[in-house]
Amino acid sequence: MASNKLRALNAKDEAGEEMDMSPMIDMVFLLLIFFIVVSTPMIVTQDPLVAPSVAYNAVEVDEKNGRIVINVRDDGTYSQEDFKQVMTEPSEITEYVRENMIKIKALNYVPKIHLRGDDDALFKYSQVVMKASAEAGVDKIVFSVFPFKQD
Repeated sequence: MASNKLRALNAKDEAGEEMDMSPMIDMVFLLLIFFIVVSTPMIVTQDPLVAPSVAYNAVEVDEKNGRIVINVRDDGTYSQEDFKQVMTEPSEITEYVRENMIKIKALNYVPKIHLRGDDDALFKYSQVVMKASAEAGVDKIVFSVFPFKQD
């Protein structure tokens, strides 16, 4: 008798049983929208007056959050991330770094300077940025260069 019941259960047609995929598709789209809204893209605009050097041992830094971008131009002037406001004095750099450091620390990131120096800029201009950043309390610096590409 038990074997007849098992045979009857196994003999049922399974073609009528289908899984409704619409809730899973809805969930995938909801997750996709959630991650797009929550993510914070790191967009660094480049100053057209700054052409960084080429480095043979260039390594891309994984952590992109918490950067304070300062461009060093070949004429000894400095520009901020949006490269529209030009800074000429170390005190302006220190104030710019201090303001951004407070914002970055509020987001629980470690502030660091993203230094983009022009290929023709003298190193003493970069030293001014490093000293002004240290006075503001930021001691981590990332130098921006182009990687060397062999043909």
